Amino acid sequence: MNTPADQPVLASGTFTLGSSTNDPLTIRRLGFGAMRITGPGIWGEPADRTRAIQVLQRARDLGVDFIDTADSYGPNVSEDLIRAALYPYSGNGNPLIIATKGGLTRQGPDAWAAVGRPEYLRQCVQMSLRRLGIDRIDLWQLHRIDGKVPEAEQFGVIAQMINEGLIRHVGLSEVGVAELERARAVLPIVSVQNLYHAGNRQSEEVLQYCEQHSIGFIPWFPLGNRELVAPDGPLGAIAQRHSCTPAQVALAWLLQRSPVILPIPGTGSLSHLEENCSAALVHLDPAAMAEIDQLV
Repeated sequence: MNTPADQPVLASGTFTLGSSTNDPLTIRRLGFGAMRITGPGIWGEPADRTRAIQVLQRARDLGVDFIDTADSYGPNVSEDLIRAALYPYSGNGNPLIIATKGGLTRQGPDAWAAVGRPEYLRQCVQMSLRRLGIDRIDLWQLHRIDGKVPEAEQFGVIAQMINEGLIRHVGLSEVGVAELERARAVLPIVSVQNLYHAGNRQSEEVLQYCEQHSIGFIPWFPLGNRELVAPDGPLGAIAQRHSCTPAQVALAWLLQRSPVILPIPGTGSLSHLEENCSAALVHLDPAAMAEIDQLV
């Protein structure tokens, strides 16, 4: 029998993507972001491929059943590693949900450019299917809406791919409420992935919208910068009181902040992975929640 000590992620609870559709998908709320398993600048192969594979497999063993990636991570490297480590995507008797994204091109380390032409978005989906070795992507997210291409064309081809059975559910990344509403007029949006953490609440309005409409909110960069989770940073004293680390405080705050929040902390380190997953066992008291709420 699984226990919190064996699989701490189980303590994070669950969320159902597409709860208003006829094809809902229930996942554990604390997932894993597979961006940092690539090379520096999210470019090329990792320095230690074996360790990257071990991190992915250990995440599964700790109870993670939701892994977020993108075709642009590497590019292609993250998806290739996920297949090498986890195919055929099952863990402890449960399916592993691999969410991926498309719509960004790469020009070098830390260089990204949006391309939303319909034929390119279709290529993104087809190539992700091929790399991951699957027939349908459980959650495919438009990495960025391309301002140079009419939104109707971008949303339209995604709708076509849903109807063709290539995509099960669709999400958006880095959008505001107005963009989200325009997309929802065409697409059954089940998730939004925006920058959000204890030190940056610029997407608060989007989070509130997601709460109102039962849309999953995936905060990327959930641990914020190094200063936020440093031992002597703003979360340090709270961590000491709760016998945990500042990083665990940052993740616990997200899990308690809203039931629609689905944190996906990423790392290439086994020790950091175990630290992050154990954050699901941390319960912040009301005083700590209030203190963190006042950071911004």
